[in-house]
Amino acid sequence: MTTAVFFIVIGAALLHATWNALVKGGADVRVSMGAVILGNVPLALVIMPFVPLPAPESIPFLVAGLVLHMGYQLFLLQSYRLGDLTQVYPIARGSAPLIVALFSVIVLGVYLTPVELMAIVVIGAGILSLSLVRRADGLRNGHAALLALVTGGFIASYSLVDGMGARHAGTSLGYYCWLAIGNGVVMTLYLMFTSPTALRDIAGKGRKTFVIGGSAAFIAYALVTWAFTQAPIALVTALRETSIVFALLIGVFFLKERLDLGKVFSTMTTLLGVVLLRFYKY
Repeated sequence: MTTAVFFIVIGAALLHATWNALVKGGADVRVSMGAVILGNVPLALVIMPFVPLPAPESIPFLVAGLVLHMGYQLFLLQSYRLGDLTQVYPIARGSAPLIVALFSVIVLGVYLTPVELMAIVVIGAGILSLSLVRRADGLRNGHAALLALVTGGFIASYSLVDGMGARHAGTSLGYYCWLAIGNGVVMTLYLMFTSPTALRDIAGKGRKTFVIGGSAAFIAYALVTWAFTQAPIALVTALRETSIVFALLIGVFFLKERLDLGKVFSTMTTLLGVVLLRFYKY
């Protein structure tokens, strides 16, 4: 991975943590999530005429990506309803490289070195300890932790699918523009059937999240999708999880979530495992 790609992914991680904080900090997380997803569409429509069409070979990846992104958004939404940003976000993001590694060993028969196995154990310890972190009201919140872990599974899946899709497409930005528009259509249909007033609320009180969160989300994942074509997908996925640190800082200093040694230790432990996996696996 070149220095340029490294810092671009770090920047994408900061943007990703930012839009997640906007979703969690909104009065209605469904409206906030919808605003972010729909806020991707304007940038995609502006950019689309200036980028090549994705190759036909990438269409199956686009379809699979739409399904996986929607699953990710729904589970993340439910997780944020039940848990704090500083609990949900580290589990969801920190578990993704762990799931990729486990899938590689169990399904693909990939050999892992002792250091790589250590990284898996460290990430697992961080995730397990985060499931015991107390909520803002002082109660345990294992349900939110479980939903966040499922969310991590979707993150791992769509990262692999989108990475391969962008490579087959021959244009990472063109691929993501179509993915963003498709995702916006699916989210609109979902809100129409589950919460018709949400679309009206997005146009009103959700405008700030639509503009800021949607733009941040589009730029963040457009950069990551491009990085998938420049470096190994799992390496980019692991490096992107430095967003865990940004989410912790945003949750504490801007959302005024309770900071305790448990959250700090759990988040740092998970991040340490991600760093080990990033530097020693490839």
